[in-house]
Amino acid sequence: MAAIKKIFNTAGPIQSDIHYNVDPLTRFDLDEMLSLIEYRKYFVLHAPRQTGKTSCLLALRDYLNKQGDYYAVYANVEGGQAYRNEKEEVTRNVVSNLCDGLSLIIGNELPNLIRKETIAQTADSALLSGYLSRLSQALDRPLVVFIDEIDALVGDSLVSVLRQIRSGYDKRPAAFPQSIVLCGIRDVRDYRIVLSNQDIITGGSAFNIKAKSLRLGNFSQAEIHELYMQHTQATGQVFDEACFPLIWEATEGQPWLVNALGYEVTQEMKENRDRSIRITPEMIYQAQENIIYRRDTHIDILIDKLREERVRNVIGPILANEDGEAEGLMREEDIQYLIDLGLIVRDRPLRIANGIYKEIIPRELTWARQQTLLQQPQWYLNADNSLNMEKMLLDFQRFFRENADFWIERFDYRESGPQLLLQAFLQRVVNGGGYIDREYGLGRGRTDLLIRKPLTNGYGGPVQYIVLELKIKRGEQEKTIALGLEQTSEYMDHCPAGTEGHFILFNRDKGVAWEDKIWHRKETYKGRLITVWGM
Repeated sequence: MAAIKKIFNTAGPIQSDIHYNVDPLTRFDLDEMLSLIEYRKYFVLHAPRQTGKTSCLLALRDYLNKQGDYYAVYANVEGGQAYRNEKEEVTRNVVSNLCDGLSLIIGNELPNLIRKETIAQTADSALLSGYLSRLSQALDRPLVVFIDEIDALVGDSLVSVLRQIRSGYDKRPAAFPQSIVLCGIRDVRDYRIVLSNQDIITGGSAFNIKAKSLRLGNFSQAEIHELYMQHTQATGQVFDEACFPLIWEATEGQPWLVNALGYEVTQEMKENRDRSIRITPEMIYQAQENIIYRRDTHIDILIDKLREERVRNVIGPILANEDGEAEGLMREEDIQYLIDLGLIVRDRPLRIANGIYKEIIPRELTWARQQTLLQQPQWYLNADNSLNMEKMLLDFQRFFRENADFWIERFDYRESGPQLLLQAFLQRVVNGGGYIDREYGLGRGRTDLLIRKPLTNGYGGPVQYIVLELKIKRGEQEKTIALGLEQTSEYMDHCPAGTEGHFILFNRDKGVAWEDKIWHRKETYKGRLITVWGM
């Protein structure tokens, strides 16, 4: 039988015989985990969606069972979400999952016999705690339990599960599990649980026996390189070393994104299935565009979160490039929620977590607007296939004057409306062939855009580079322009020779007439020609 060809994994836990992978046991401090289990601690492992939590739990389960000191069992309780506040149904679901998992591990019907006995002799409200107690007493080794997707449960059901686990804590390990690990997106202490009677309790009060909360991190740059080199070793297909800084910038190690880029560029881009073809940076850019445009489930979940008020409360000021003081006005629990989702990182300034998310957010917020714009890419193409940026921005000025007030009011993120409207206009045009790189963040006071427009088909040809610096006018206009010219020039310093520069100043002062807002002029700053646009 021929060996199975491996691929990059974009769905579900790692299966090492068919997936390139970073050893899950190296992604956390194994000694710390083993110590917590040895000392009978109950703890939490949390991380954003599709970070590899389940793969790590399954690997640790298998490791413990192989060592022979414990019986380790894994149960995914996400199915209980459908029962919502029907806590008896949820409890039975959790018990069934534990029973099935442990039966496979020990290879006999003991877990199922104990389940039947527990159901016959125990009240529904204590079914889980009763089952865990009977199991622990019947087994010849201490029991370790991993409960995955715990935060999929809601309301009364979640509180019931947490309290039943807590109720047997003092009987461990002889009559209750040696250690229990709860796994989800957020730390259990951050759960705000609404009961069926509308009372609100916190996860910390329902599960006050937690010894520690561990967060699973992203891949390092070295781990990304190792993962991609597995493909090279298996197939002979080479990645240009210049790809890896781009992969890091696009993903910052988010595991699903790292694997999705790898899968896209080696499998979905069909021409690259010829393993003699070298993977280039331009191919990585194209793979990123394909993933964003296709809106896979991972991307769809991210987009859905943008509609939540607590997400808007944080993302809005970041998109609008408000000053650093804005962070102090945000609710800490909102910031932590977005960190737990993997949407932002708490750097200085507070920022979007990676390049792909940074690109998705403004695109999604302007998607409906893009569909109603009339502009076509070919309107703004020169004879050499380059973009005529001056013509495009003159058209945008007219469009902005006629539509800004009406359109910006229709944005969910009104504070960043001018920047988003321009980006919708640009995206509509650049979709004809090109890319926009975006830089924005709390405290930056500006949005940096870099348009890269290939002038020929295929990879490796000449590319047009255009820098756009966007600012909202705050304070005296000429001082703002002077600072904007300096910042535009600095950004151009990091781009290839011949990069075109534009500085765009949005004046939102209601007392200023449109005739005084709409203008443009050429400026020379440190030998660079920069066009300044008033909007």
